[in-house]
Parts: sequence; structure tokens; C-alpha cells
Amino acid sequence: MDGTMIGPGPYRATKLWNETIRLFREGMPVRRHWAHFRSYDRSFTGAEGVDFLHQLLRQNQNFGPEVTRYQTLQLLRKFLKNHVIEDVKGRFGKEDFDDNGRLYRFPPQSPLKPLPVRPPVRDHRSVPRIPRWDDFEEIPVPENIPMKPISLNSESWNKRHSIAIGEVHECRLITRREINPKHVDQIWKSMTLTQLQNVLGLQSLDGVLDAKLLSPKHIVHNVFSVNKQGIVVLKNKADDVPHWVLSAMKCLANWPNGNDIRQPMYPGFERDVFKTVSEHFQRLKEPLLTFHLYEIFVSILGLLQEQQVAVEALQVCCLLLPPANRRKLQLLMRLMAKVCANPTLPPLNNTIGARTLMVQTFSRCILGSADEVDLDELLSTKLVTFMIDNHDSVLQVPSNLKRSVEEHLSHLRRTQIKYAGADTSMMSPAQSFCRQISREQFEQQRVSGSQGAIVELLENIIQDKNMSIKDKKKKLKQFQRSHPDIYRRRFPTAESEASVFPDRPQKVKPQLMFLTLKKPFQPFQRSWSFRA
Repeated sequence: MDGTMIGPGPYRATKLWNETIRLFREGMPVRRHWAHFRSYDRSFTGAEGVDFLHQLLRQNQNFGPEVTRYQTLQLLRKFLKNHVIEDVKGRFGKEDFDDNGRLYRFPPQSPLKPLPVRPPVRDHRSVPRIPRWDDFEEIPVPENIPMKPISLNSESWNKRHSIAIGEVHECRLITRREINPKHVDQIWKSMTLTQLQNVLGLQSLDGVLDAKLLSPKHIVHNVFSVNKQGIVVLKNKADDVPHWVLSAMKCLANWPNGNDIRQPMYPGFERDVFKTVSEHFQRLKEPLLTFHLYEIFVSILGLLQEQQVAVEALQVCCLLLPPANRRKLQLLMRLMAKVCANPTLPPLNNTIGARTLMVQTFSRCILGSADEVDLDELLSTKLVTFMIDNHDSVLQVPSNLKRSVEEHLSHLRRTQIKYAGADTSMMSPAQSFCRQISREQFEQQRVSGSQGAIVELLENIIQDKNMSIKDKKKKLKQFQRSHPDIYRRRFPTAESEASVFPDRPQKVKPQLMFLTLKKPFQPFQRSWSFRA
């Protein structure tokens, strides 16, 4: 009776309809019944049908225990209208199924809904391509690149001499396309849809989502234009919930301390406030999750057994909503959760509890299809129940998506590759891509383009009077190892190399100087007395 779990994918509602019909036909007990002095074989009463289908739906993992008996009755009425069942006289086509002793039976073959044929997709990428780092316009590079002589001092040369000379890369000059707000919006849309596709485990979003109907500006607004509580802030106040409805919602959410309506409390006051809120949302022309996102939210219902995955999918999918619908959804879900968890709130209904009342009142205001779908009420009930239980997380901005987009934008804004020891001050800020050249090409360009600069560097080292002899010898040794040919041409002999360093002055040994005394040293003698 559990049935098959219908996972995410196109036309999930149609698949669920066909699966429910199959289970109902295979499992419904039928027997002989008597009515008006006549027997009817293989029949069942309306009450028996409601009992069995209600139990089947509650135990089915595609629907769950939240299904009510009234919802089951509504579904059986749709079964009768679509000739899934008929009365014992062969009548069908109207939704007049009753939960009583009236007799019904199955026709020889209950009609199943055919799955729509998906048109062939020319471009298999249902998600817009994410702008990449190498989206650029190349500038033609001549074979022999004119190289400007570089004036290097001893400090910059000390950094350069340590660069390994192997298969050296030649930088290609490119003109990077500026990342403007339009590009940022495109990146947010592409990466959001890519993550949604990955979470759902689908190869394509075709059949569940039309990416052309989505606005990237909505995504960016929903991510960044929020208050401290994470609720979307609207620029146009005309799109917001009316202030009197907001006051009524605050009154219920913070009961008994949230009465901002400034009206006297009376018996039944809380029910009138709830009626004000429910009538506002029931008058909306479109469900809060919008008509064009119906299929994608129905697909997410196939993931509810994996709570964390379903929460992540809902987080991403809710970013696709227009900011005004998302704000209304956030306010309504917060209200529903607080009402369900508030034991001090008086009963809002005499027959059902607060949780059931919230789900039955607002489920169709949240999820619904543009065309009437037979399982709309059951599917919306299951989704809204899950969202109430996880309202703190399902309407948050997914942190991993935000981090991924920021890292990608940071990567795109990098304008060059800096090599260790390279003189980046001589490089154009647009240098960001390199291609490999052969060793022979490098040697040719190195000799023709930079030999003069290297010779000038050697002369600067030789003529530097502020450099100590020890440091100068060390740098010349390093230069000799890196550029032996140039060093040999500058110093062909040992004498020419030695001439760079001045001869050391001979140190004069200090001589002992004796002072000639004219008179021999005599001890001190007192010659007079200071006594009186």
C-alpha cells in the first residue's frame, strides 16, 4: 500500500495521479451489495471508498499522514468526474460522490492521464552558461614581440635572477570584458539554477522549469535586500502587504502581547483577526509560489524523505520568487509557525486544531497550478506542512550558493597571473593569460630583446659605489652563473675582473712611541707646610 516513491522530475503530478489510481483499483475491496431489491457485484459504498482511500493516502510516502478525510472525499469526487469510478448505474462526469451508502464500481478500464511528449531540445543546456574567466577578446600578438629595454636596479635583479629558466611562458595580451551588474545578475541566475539541478539530481531542468521566465534581478534582490531577520525589504511599498493586514498578522503572531489594531478586545476577537488575514491571502490572483514554479516545487516533494536535501532545494527554489511574493511567503510562514506553537492563543476553530487549520486555510494560497490539477490540494498540504516544520531554514539564503558565487566573481576579477620574482610594474593590468613557447623561441627573444638591459644591469652593479665589496662580489658571482656569456664578454681576463675592485691599502703597523723625558723621574717631596 506504500506504493512507489515518485522522485523529482517532469510531470510528477501526472505520475502521482496515475499511481494513485493504480493503487486504488488494485487494493479497494469490492463485493456484492444490495440496493432497491437488486444485487450489484464488485461494488463498494461511498463510505467504504473514503475509508480505504484515506488509509491508503495516509500510509503512502508520496502524501503522508497529514491527508484529511475531507481531502480524500474531494479526490474521490474528482475520480467520479474523470470516470475513474462510476455509480452502479454507469453514471459519471459530476463531482457528486457522497460519503454514505451509495454504491459505486470501477469501469472496465479507468483512464490514466498520458504523459506529455516533450519536444526535442536543440540546446541541451537548460541552464544559462556561467560566464568564465577566459571570456575575452584577444589582441593579435606579432611573432617578434618588441621588448622595451628594462632598467633594473640591483634589488629587482636579485629577484629576477632566481627565476628558473625552463619551458618559459610568454604572456598574451588580452582585453578583459568588464564585469558589469548585468554580468553579475547572469552569474547569479546561472549558478542558482545549476545548484538547483544538482540538488534535485536531474540531468536537465526541462519540463520542470522554464529558465526564460526567471528574472536574475529577483535573485539578487532576495539575497541582499533583506533586514536583520532575513525578510525581504521592498523598494515599492505598494507591492507590500497592507499595513492593516500586517497589524493583524502581528497581533496573532505575538498573542496576547501584539495587539496593534487599537480596538477593544471582545470574545471572538482573535477569530475576526484571523479572518482578516485569511481573506487577504485567499483573494490573491496567484499563489505565493507562483504558477510557473508549480512543477519545480512539486518535484521537490519527492525529496521530503531526505530532510536536509529537501531544505536545500527549497532554499534555492524560493530565491527564484519575485521579491513581493517571497516577502509575503516569509511573513505568512512565520505567522503560521507562531500560531501553531502558541498555547495561549484561544482556539480559532471549534472542530480542528490550529495546525490543521493553518494548513487547510493557506495551503492553496501557497501552492497551486494555473490549470486545475486533481492532486493540487494533497500536494500543497504536504509541502506546506513540511515548510511549517522547517520554516526557520527553508526561507534562508543558502550560504554555500552565496559563497560559490562570490568566489566565482572574485576569480573573474583577477586580471593577471603574477610569477614569483617578476617585475609586475612593467606588466599591463590586462595580462591574465599565458601560452607556452619553446625554449628556442624564448632564447631568441631573450637575446634580442633583453640583452641590452642585462648588460646595463651588470654595469650598474659594477659602478655602484654604495655597495660593499662583499655584496658586489656576491652579486657578480650570481650574475656569472645566470649569464655566463655576457659576463665573459665583459671580463675576458682575470685582470679585467680584478680591476673592478680597488687594491686594498696596506695596513700600517702602529709603532711604539717612547716619550723622552728631560729630567729623570723624581719622587714627590713636600717642600713646605701649610700649617699655620
